[in-house]
This record gives sequence, structure tokens and C-alpha cells, in this order.
Amino acid sequence: MTDRTAGERSLVLLRHAKAEPPDSSPDAERRLSARGHADAAAAGAWLARHGLLPDVVLCSPARRTRQTWHDVALGMTGSPPEGGPAGSAPAVRYEAAAYEAGPEDLLALLRTVDPAARTVLLVAHNPGISLLSALLDPERADPDGLRTTDLVIHRPTSPWPDLTPGAAPITTRHTARG
Repeated sequence: MTDRTAGERSLVLLRHAKAEPPDSSPDAERRLSARGHADAAAAGAWLARHGLLPDVVLCSPARRTRQTWHDVALGMTGSPPEGGPAGSAPAVRYEAAAYEAGPEDLLALLRTVDPAARTVLLVAHNPGISLLSALLDPERADPDGLRTTDLVIHRPTSPWPDLTPGAAPITTRHTARG
């Protein structure tokens, strides 16, 4: 991964970490598994090592995505050598529209981000987050989609409010495992 230049935007798509199997409680209340917590912290450490600390976090309000973000945040501020620079605290938005969202819904959320933000982290669910990645870069998207705790880095070529399909090439992929 290369150093980011001034003015370059980064979009980090993160599928939530491994959750407990469904049971009788509502889907939105599913918790992360022990592996999911470890993998999410590893994702945060990877983001910190690569200088991808978010200015804005858009997160589904489901329990497993909120727990994923919490563990990612802890991983970003971990102690060396896993961790990296803590940076300033991002603006975190828990967006109901990100739960069970399609790719166009997620794209609409991204268009609401302040144009001054350089790095945006979107924590969401499949199939929407995988389909969003394919919408933004149809040629480089993984045809199998994102697995749990997969990170896909896109580099939008326009400001957030002007983001369009096909206008955010994928530069990096990483599957975090703790």
C-alpha cells in the first residue's frame, strides 16, 4: 500500500465480524462470536498500520456491526506492534438505513458524508456491502463478495456527494483474522 497523497479519499468497506448463529432473538440483536471480536480488533490494527484511520464511520445499528466497530476502534489504538497512531476520534453515525440495505441505499449514505472527510469506514452487512463494492468497481470486485471481517479499500475519484457507480477503484483487500 502506498502513502496517501493530500486530497485523496479512501473508502473502507468492512463486512461485520463473525456473529453467533441465529436463534430465537431478532436478527438485529445477534452478537459477535469470540472469533468475531478477535477478528474485528485485528481489522482495527491493520487499518492503523496502513494509515487508514477514519474521519467518519457509518455503521449499521445492528448489535454485531456496533460490536465490530467498537472492537475495530480498540484495535486501532492498540499497543505496538499491532497498533498504530490513534489519530483523532472519528465522527460515528449509526445509520438505520445501513441495516438490510441494498447497494444504492449504501451509496446514498456515502453521498451524505462531508466532502472534507478523507477516510470513511462503512460497517455493514451482506449482500449489500458486497454489492456496493461491485457497484463502485465492477471489474475488480470479488465475485464471491466480502467474507466476515473483509476490508476492501476503494479510492473514490470524486467528492462524497458526487460518488457514482464505477468511480471508486479498489486498491487493496484484506481479510482480518485475530
